[in-house]
Amino acid sequence: MHQRGTISLPIIVVLCAIGFIYYTTVFVFIEDWFGLKTSQGLMNVVGFTTMALMCLLTYGIAIVKDPGQVPETFVPDIEDSETPIHEIKRKGGDLRFCQKCSHYKPPRAHHCRVCKRCVLRMDHHCIWINNCVGHANYKIFFVFVVYAVSACIHSLVLFVGSILHDDPEVEEQSDGSSRLYYIISGLLLVSITMALSILLGWHIYLTLRNKTTIEYHEGVRAMWLAKKVGNIYRHPYDIGPYENLTSVLGPNIFTWVCPTSSHIGPGLRFQTAYDNTQ
Repeated sequence: MHQRGTISLPIIVVLCAIGFIYYTTVFVFIEDWFGLKTSQGLMNVVGFTTMALMCLLTYGIAIVKDPGQVPETFVPDIEDSETPIHEIKRKGGDLRFCQKCSHYKPPRAHHCRVCKRCVLRMDHHCIWINNCVGHANYKIFFVFVVYAVSACIHSLVLFVGSILHDDPEVEEQSDGSSRLYYIISGLLLVSITMALSILLGWHIYLTLRNKTTIEYHEGVRAMWLAKKVGNIYRHPYDIGPYENLTSVLGPNIFTWVCPTSSHIGPGLRFQTAYDNTQ
């Protein structure tokens, strides 16, 4: 069985990228633009270091935190009046049952072929954290991406600023290693910032609609089938943008960027758009 928390090659690559970007941002960009002993330089060092540490902290938690395991004793109660939706198989209409794990699947749970187990509210398996992104660690993953994008944008601004404010006399005296740092950093920063910004935008979209990546792709098919017979498909777990946001990030706006997830429930039942219509 796949072991979460183990160090893999993608994790080593991510850690090396973080280390390289931190070194060049602090000891090359800030040093060349402001100088590390100036007040502006120190403020940028403190700000960027804080974001880098939060990035590392949330990244580490996302790696080791269990995304949510289905209890072996779980059995759906079809007579429960508080559960208006029971997910069924596309073919046959039976309650969803995992043949590999030998237990029923709660709503929004899916079997991961890599982890070889069912994951609650599974979004996807991420090779960059060597772990699934699911019910229990989705917020941590989301917050990690937020800090990573913020740190990359900060570094990119310092990168551009240090180039525009470069002293011609100092540039003539600098060796080729400094220029190499700028070339490698520029290519790395631009590519990583673009990729992470797209990823963050995607998960903001999913969060505002209370969808997972799996549910999005399933919804595309469901929408097509509904349109084919003249119906309108609505994602059952979409309870409104703000409610969707707080269900993932928590009810307190001041804790949205904190690596905590004490607000989440067991992940066996989720509020739906039909709960208030009963």
